[in-house]
Amino acid sequence: MSVVKCINLSKKYEDILALNEVNLTIEKGEFFGLLGPNGAGKTTLLKILTGQLRTTKGEAEILGMNIENNIMEVKRKIAIIPEQESPPSFLTPREVLEMVSSIRKIDEPKIEYWIDFFDLQPMEGRVCRNLSRGQKQKVMLAAAFISETELMFLDEPFINLDPIVQTKVREWLVEYVKEGGTVFLNTHLLENAQRLCDRAAIIHEGKIQSVIELNDLDKQNINLEQLFHEIIL
Repeated sequence: MSVVKCINLSKKYEDILALNEVNLTIEKGEFFGLLGPNGAGKTTLLKILTGQLRTTKGEAEILGMNIENNIMEVKRKIAIIPEQESPPSFLTPREVLEMVSSIRKIDEPKIEYWIDFFDLQPMEGRVCRNLSRGQKQKVMLAAAFISETELMFLDEPFINLDPIVQTKVREWLVEYVKEGGTVFLNTHLLENAQRLCDRAAIIHEGKIQSVIELNDLDKQNINLEQLFHEIIL
């Protein structure tokens, strides 16, 4: 079952073509990576797929639903970690998790679990505007993970995290996919993509240049970084 589908999808900002005829299908249970340099179109595509931007041309579907016709339903069924760490400024981390649980109507939210998982106890009583970038990123990750959705969009989720937390997050995401979840990962950190993804697309100047089965790279005696440089440079 395809959970993400793009058909001839384009996005233009005035005279800049940010996405150019993107065709892409992602199946349920995949750990999928979208790789590209800064300005390649990664975040624009993610914003379209999560209902934050409208297409200029073409169509996009999430879980079989046309996004533009079902924006609110799509947003209920996905979790998003945006590129910029931006939890609500005047809420504490616990209040953010309580708010997300309430909005999503989660019957038994695992608030204490995620407070412990991300070591948020030292931040009890502190509002998010007073947290460091890494601490804010932890709050955003916890808010996405507590949502218990079947599809997750992550835009550079490892930036600002220390190595120990990165490892914990990677391990959790692998288990999430094993249990039937689907991850769409935007990143230019090729090492994490190589470790995590089943498939990846390389995007450059708004076009999908290649879609790769990560397991096939070993057979071809090439690593992801080498292939990326061959395609982009």
